[in-house]
Amino acid sequence: MSIKRKIAVVITARPSYSRVKTVLSAINSHPELELQLIVAASALLDRYGSAVNYIVNDGFEIAAKVFNVLEGENLTAAAKTTGIGILELSTVFDNLKPDIVVTVADRFETMATAIAASYMNIPLAHIQGGEVTGNIDEKVRHSITKLADYHFVASENAKQRVIQLGENPEMVFNTGCPSIDIAEQVSKKNQLTFNPYEKYGGVGSLPDLENGYIVVMQHPVTNEYQDSRKHIESTLRAIQQINKPTLWFWPNVDAGADGTSTGIRSFREKYKLENVHFFKNMEGEDFLNLLDNSICLIGNSSVGIRECAYLGVPVVNIGSRQNRRDRGENVIDVTYDENEIVSAVNSISNSYNRKKSDVYGGGNAGETIAKLLKDLPLQFHKTITY
Repeated sequence: MSIKRKIAVVITARPSYSRVKTVLSAINSHPELELQLIVAASALLDRYGSAVNYIVNDGFEIAAKVFNVLEGENLTAAAKTTGIGILELSTVFDNLKPDIVVTVADRFETMATAIAASYMNIPLAHIQGGEVTGNIDEKVRHSITKLADYHFVASENAKQRVIQLGENPEMVFNTGCPSIDIAEQVSKKNQLTFNPYEKYGGVGSLPDLENGYIVVMQHPVTNEYQDSRKHIESTLRAIQQINKPTLWFWPNVDAGADGTSTGIRSFREKYKLENVHFFKNMEGEDFLNLLDNSICLIGNSSVGIRECAYLGVPVVNIGSRQNRRDRGENVIDVTYDENEIVSAVNSISNSYNRKKSDVYGGGNAGETIAKLLKDLPLQFHKTITY
């Protein structure tokens, strides 16, 4: 009987789980792999939706939990959270002794995973490297690329960018984005399959969704965090002006999140917002089902760039957070201007043909990544290509 290869996957936030759920399932079901699931940072916090609850409900066994988020939601707190993460994850890796560590995307907490694994000579696999956005996430993403030994990128442009960064082309694989695996499953449904109010609660009014609704998800931009309240107020005014049923999701735990949250709460107290309901979080499949049946998504979430491209959901992308990321034809880019937002939504409502794209893959990334994790040689050194 062969010894299973131990794969430690670190989930640090609710989007990270949605991004790699199919990878986790594929590792779990592979006869020659053992999943060591580590849940850390904001994925453990109730105020950001307790993603850990969805992980447990989906049947995944958690090998370790790492509580490392420092309160403050500013740049100092982000830096210190990363430092605590390095300390705690080093202990976890020492205990679990994984053969490969997998880190996801570009949030600041993922840097802790990459540094801890690299200094401990544990082979590191990075999902979703090689992309560009124009904020602190890009620095984190490219830094993790240089620390990683294997690269599972989501698009062809990302693959070429990782190679240009000096990585060994033989260790760079365009697997597509695992989140598209879920989008592919959701695309087969023809209607909203659940009642969001009954299943997820939330706060605010309960607008009728029968005749169409808008979804909003807007996060602070880390290098513009001081303007986060001003940015969210522009979107709130636009939503007030549009006056359609709106389902609004709470922001990530990034620098500036306090400004975003305070802006929402203050606006909500001043105005009734009779057509708006607020949610903390939602299971990945349900969230994509909700998006697939919406008029459009407004905000700056990468779900608008990735999954919505595959589904063909129209997206009004606000500001700079997703700058330079590969796009489908579903995206309308606007600035932090309420009139631009309103105009874009009106253009979608009046006439819009859904434009689908497979720029981020076709729906089999999870299985592809699991197979690579089994077959790749274990290495923690670089082959210099520059």
